[in-house]
Amino acid sequence: MSRTKVERLLNLTAALRSTRRPLTRDEILQRVPGYPDDPESARRAFERDKDELRSMGVPIRVEGLAATSAEQVAYRIVPEEYVLADPGLDAEELTALQLAANAVKLDGVGGLEAFWKLGVESPGPDAPVDPVAHLRTDPRLEPLFAGIAEHHPVTFRYGDVDRTLEPHRIDFRNGHWYVSGHDVGRGEGRVFRVDRIDGDVRVERDRAFEPPVAPHPGLVDPPWRFGGDAAVTVDLVVDADRAAWAERHFGGDAVRARTPEGTQFAVEVSNLAAFRSFVLMFLDRAEIVAPPAVRDDLVAWLRASLDGSWS
Repeated sequence: MSRTKVERLLNLTAALRSTRRPLTRDEILQRVPGYPDDPESARRAFERDKDELRSMGVPIRVEGLAATSAEQVAYRIVPEEYVLADPGLDAEELTALQLAANAVKLDGVGGLEAFWKLGVESPGPDAPVDPVAHLRTDPRLEPLFAGIAEHHPVTFRYGDVDRTLEPHRIDFRNGHWYVSGHDVGRGEGRVFRVDRIDGDVRVERDRAFEPPVAPHPGLVDPPWRFGGDAAVTVDLVVDADRAAWAERHFGGDAVRARTPEGTQFAVEVSNLAAFRSFVLMFLDRAEIVAPPAVRDDLVAWLRASLDGSWS
């Protein structure tokens, strides 16, 4: 990044943070030095700068103006949203936090800029990093995170239905991302699997919502309850030495029978692939006894996996 651009980004941040009212794009281009003289080139440069600051974690608010205004939106940075409050971590705790951030990497996401505000020294681009886990990312995560951070609704298509969601949180479980919040169209809390969203996610920056006192709790139910498969009750028998662990996941209400040999559970499933993955964790200590279609699906998957034909 050139020195000129760095100075322009710093000046833009300072202008948006110090203003007492939101600034329109034209006002920003007049106040912040370094933009091209050509109006169209200046507009494109501002849009790139705005996106770049947001990618660094700078919370640029977009606020609507009165209908009589020539420009319908304006921008500002609320100082309270930009300053990271000191959590009171000591040197050892900061080191542990940085180690954890290095140990788990979001694929395609780099930088630990947030730690600089906490006093953690940057390790530098050549520092050795040996993460123990990589989490897959999805291009739809960025607008979803933006909606959460900036309190804007997001719109997307899911299950052939157009949705408007006030997003509250994002969870990662069993290799998949989930977004939860208030579904405006249905008037209730909902959870959506991000990779099942059709197309792009749009942030409605001309609208805002008040963060609820009690936001959606997120992915409380297990992943086999979130899916497009027809809901079915699966009877699963787990050996006695694994039954207590299984009950912690299924809940006591799922227990159908107990014997010295094991426990039989009745599990509500609407995501067969997720349930199959969970059952395989028991190896030979669990057996699907009903319905036959679910049992046959697991057997077919195992056989196909052995000959490499499963897709």
